[in-house]
Amino acid sequence: MHKTGFFPKLWRFVKRLFIILFIAQLVYIILLKWVDPPITLTQFASWISGHGLKRDYVSCDKISPVAKLAVIASEDQLFPDHNGFDFKSIEKAMKHNQKSKSLHGASTISQQTAKNVFLWQGRSWIRKGLEVYFTFMIEKIWGKKRILEVYMNIAEMGDGIFGIEAASQKYFNKKAADLSRQESSLIAACLPNPKRYTVKPVSRYVLVRAGWVQRQMNNLQADPDIQNIIYNSTRK
Repeated sequence: MHKTGFFPKLWRFVKRLFIILFIAQLVYIILLKWVDPPITLTQFASWISGHGLKRDYVSCDKISPVAKLAVIASEDQLFPDHNGFDFKSIEKAMKHNQKSKSLHGASTISQQTAKNVFLWQGRSWIRKGLEVYFTFMIEKIWGKKRILEVYMNIAEMGDGIFGIEAASQKYFNKKAADLSRQESSLIAACLPNPKRYTVKPVSRYVLVRAGWVQRQMNNLQADPDIQNIIYNSTRK
């Protein structure tokens, strides 16, 4: 009786496992086009580390258009135009990081969404490689409006505060749909480091950056591509 060796069996197992995992993640990506992520690794880490977990997912039409505009102005002004990656900003960040101890990031909203939904925080090459893959997939499957909607629901906007609705309720005691231009800019200004740059009490960094965000909002608000993203709902 012929006996199959250990390594061929192991190889078949690995191949089957890879196929199962690939199909599972693909189904999950497609599902999240309509369903909100149950929890992210960043949210789970915040909860178990004692920072808490405050969140309240809302649909795109329940978020103020000026809040969406403020986030685009703060984090990714080319969001409507790129395919998930801003290569010029990445090149500039790489040159800066080679010369300076202070690291600059160049992640687009699409990249940040992919990282926060599917991956963990960190700077390893493995995570960055997976981030490229998931960014490509959500750009193709979700589209810009859904990416922005998910980002605004899962991004950390304060210590243990995730999403625009939770941030709006925490800082201004109102719904995200009712946020003003100034309030939106303050929340958007904390996004580079929401644990360090506080909205309430407002830190000097957030106050100064919020002014810059508002000026960028003025420059971007007439752009038809941005208007199409911030005013039209994804849920049809």
